[in-house]
Amino acid sequence: MNRYLKIIEDYFRSPKENEWIEFKENNCNPQLIGEYLSALSNSAALHGKNKAFLIFGIENGTGKIVGTNFLPSNTKGKGNEDLEPWLSRKLSPRIDFKVIEFDQDEKHIVVFEIDATLNTPVKFDGEAFIRVGGHKHKLSDHPEKERKIWKKAESVSFEKAVAASNLSLADVLNKIDYHNFFKLQNIPVPENQNRIIEELVQDGIVIQDDNSYSITNLGALLIAKNLHDFEHLSRKAVRVIVYNGNSRVNAKNEITGKKGYAAGFKGLIDWINDLIPSNEFIEEAFRVGKKRYPKLAIREFVANALIHQDFTETGRSPMIEIFDTRIEITNPGSPLIDTERFIDYPPKTRNEKLASLMRRMNICEERGSGVDRALAQVEIFQLPPPLFQAEDDYTKVILYSYREYKDMDRIERIRACYQHACLKWVCGEYMTNSSIRERMKIDLKNSAIISRIIKEALIENTIKIHDDSVGTRARKYLPWWA
Repeated sequence: MNRYLKIIEDYFRSPKENEWIEFKENNCNPQLIGEYLSALSNSAALHGKNKAFLIFGIENGTGKIVGTNFLPSNTKGKGNEDLEPWLSRKLSPRIDFKVIEFDQDEKHIVVFEIDATLNTPVKFDGEAFIRVGGHKHKLSDHPEKERKIWKKAESVSFEKAVAASNLSLADVLNKIDYHNFFKLQNIPVPENQNRIIEELVQDGIVIQDDNSYSITNLGALLIAKNLHDFEHLSRKAVRVIVYNGNSRVNAKNEITGKKGYAAGFKGLIDWINDLIPSNEFIEEAFRVGKKRYPKLAIREFVANALIHQDFTETGRSPMIEIFDTRIEITNPGSPLIDTERFIDYPPKTRNEKLASLMRRMNICEERGSGVDRALAQVEIFQLPPPLFQAEDDYTKVILYSYREYKDMDRIERIRACYQHACLKWVCGEYMTNSSIRERMKIDLKNSAIISRIIKEALIENTIKIHDDSVGTRARKYLPWWA
């Protein structure tokens, strides 16, 4: 049975009044439709539902299919704008809704499937509405309901919101990679489907409704077989772009991931690593190739970008851009901690459940030491220090390919000094002239070069002296915050 017909059937079978479903026959006034989108979205949130429905072609009192002459594609909003974009533009916040049309018994039916509001009451054309007892009212006339919506909104996270609803058990298992969900945790796949669903429900991947199932944003983002099956999450898929040269003028390869972050993580990292060229070195009379960037560092920085992104930044996705001499890893949203403290500070994330499950799947570190491990690899590869950038709406990590110390600028040398001091500190050690000289591969005879960069780092207050009563040669150094 068409799932919308099942919704209609269940509605009229139940003696309870339902405030998140509205039936119309032919009333297609654009203003009225917009007001109902607001009212139904708010009512669904108030009653703990994930979706609301405005259905045309059904007789209100009986549930009889009578059909409708309303054709959304032929209907205009005010100003002769097409109906759907006009409605979307007038809604605030812009909740997702989709229009479905089908015929049943040669009678046309139109369904508006509307997401329940997540963060705030939805307004249409500057006014919020609510359904009360089967009738539409201004929300301002019911302040007690408005307070309840705000209260509910405070407790609903993006992870818990629904990505797909009204699914059968088979639909759920077809859309998500549950085999990988258990494999990544080193857990045997349960022997029967009901037990599989129980585990998925327990971890917030799936919600079990009265007669159907829903997949949460958390579930889709982690283990979707194809994120494009979840319309509003398709823009959260990871993009990888490879450029010719060091500018964005000429992109030679671009791919957008399909799988959920956990399900596709290993393949993503392997694919990025395959794209990275190797540098050639002579070792014991043989010419050998060595990747320009440590795979572990890429892994950790990409994992952080996925976990710490701000999902409320619409229309933006995590992105990995590969240039000839650098890799840029960008995620939507500014960081919750200062970029200078990425190395040592306990991690903070907006997405606690996502982070927790990805830790259980061994994709990121439980103790938040991923950045430390990545920087340790950067030092082993003798690369310039990574650059961490933060803006209002994005966070970026830039990995640079190998350059000799003489080819680094003053700012990079000071940053290398600071990051080395941080790494030493988190290991319970101190930076010294000798340790930074080894990190930068400077000969002992040129140790004065290192003394100068330490002096400049002290002037810039990125490091400090542990004990200034000790002579210069024996001094130890700390990061400024230690």
